[in-house]
Amino acid sequence: MSDFRITPNALSRKLKLHQLQIFERVLACRSLSRAASELHLTQPTVTKAIHELETFFGAPLFDRSNRGVTPTELAVVLGRRVHAMMAEIRYMADDIDAVLGGASGHVVVGTLIAASAKLLPEAIARLMTAHPGIQVSVREGPTSQLLPALATGDLDIVVGRLPGADMASISGVAVDHHKLYREELCLVARAAHPLAGAPPAALADLAGHIWILPAPSSPLRASIERSFLDAGQRLPARHVESLSLLTNIGVLMHSDALALLPYDAAAPFLATGMLARLPTNAFGAFGDVGYSVRADRPLTPACQRLVDYLKQIAAQRAETNG
Repeated sequence: MSDFRITPNALSRKLKLHQLQIFERVLACRSLSRAASELHLTQPTVTKAIHELETFFGAPLFDRSNRGVTPTELAVVLGRRVHAMMAEIRYMADDIDAVLGGASGHVVVGTLIAASAKLLPEAIARLMTAHPGIQVSVREGPTSQLLPALATGDLDIVVGRLPGADMASISGVAVDHHKLYREELCLVARAAHPLAGAPPAALADLAGHIWILPAPSSPLRASIERSFLDAGQRLPARHVESLSLLTNIGVLMHSDALALLPYDAAAPFLATGMLARLPTNAFGAFGDVGYSVRADRPLTPACQRLVDYLKQIAAQRAETNG
């Protein structure tokens, strides 16, 4: 490592924004060629930018191999700061656009299965119809990944099942959770499943089937495990762990598997007759569905518009459900 001392003045004079943008993509892609493709640049241009940064710091940012690049400790530390900086630049662009009277911007949304089937798609459709200049990026994943990404600024908002009160702070960053409605949980199987139309079955009779379960890090998984434990049963030995709605539906359609889904996610498939709802009182409600945002940062105008549509859809849902 270099003994050169990095000062704020040196950083501001020597570092260029395009270098940091290139670095961020290389760090994310773990590949110079893929980063070049995503940025619509030549690979020599990307290589030159990384070399300039390494020359400035006097230390390597990546270890190269024929499989790609691996970040050094310096790259990991720099990456955390660059992520936050790029997020701030995006927020600044949206704020300036709002002052100038535009209706553009970029919203990066993290979503969980509870919102990915109905709530979020409807909100995005309304947003982009009314404001075609707004760009929306959606990232799906478990709470354990999405909330830290919200804290670092990689996401503007997370929409889905709200976590518990113990998640009011993520990595030292305060997060506000806003409830929109409470969601049911329903047990489903393919329409031709042997249990479809049968009387309610005890949990002991269901444990022998293949089950589709959330990932172990999911709060819903803990709730399901408690339900089996309370019934004196172990978690089904034959199970698939998946947070992908399309994958879950595919497994259900091609087997006698059972799955617990939030009602909004299952509703379209129940309505078309692809799936059947199996009666059971063994499991509680799915939980509160809403959105999470950083408490220390005002919403960008584009993100605020998305939130307005989320609230609008939730209000209409409440009226429909009476």
